[in-house]
Amino acid sequence: MNIEKIKKLFTLFSGEEYEEKHQTILELGIAEVTKMLREDADEEDSRLDFLAAADANYRYCQAMLSADGKLYTYGGSLPDSSAAGKWSILDFAGNLLKDYCQMCRDLITTDTFVFFGFSEGGEAQWTAS
Repeated sequence: MNIEKIKKLFTLFSGEEYEEKHQTILELGIAEVTKMLREDADEEDSRLDFLAAADANYRYCQAMLSADGKLYTYGGSLPDSSAAGKWSILDFAGNLLKDYCQMCRDLITTDTFVFFGFSEGGEAQWTAS
């Protein structure tokens, strides 16, 4: 993975200019992606840079929201209550992360698994872990 490219992508995704204070969260994103890599994956594949930056952006959004309790939009402003639903910045960051995980599906393995089963009444049940 290319740390300089990841820094630029993090800036693009977060809207924040990269500063030294972001280094820890970028390292976390890189560590998470490294942990998910398949044994035969090409660690230099540029898609992994996008995934690491998306992971770091998601974690950054979580931290920002937990720090001040405000809901940020992509533009950085507070939305009115009607806009606070589906497309909050955390939802956007989560969807971005999911998209890059999907894009890298041939390079990574995930711990998430879904079990489907049927109850006696014939209703479908599922559990994600």
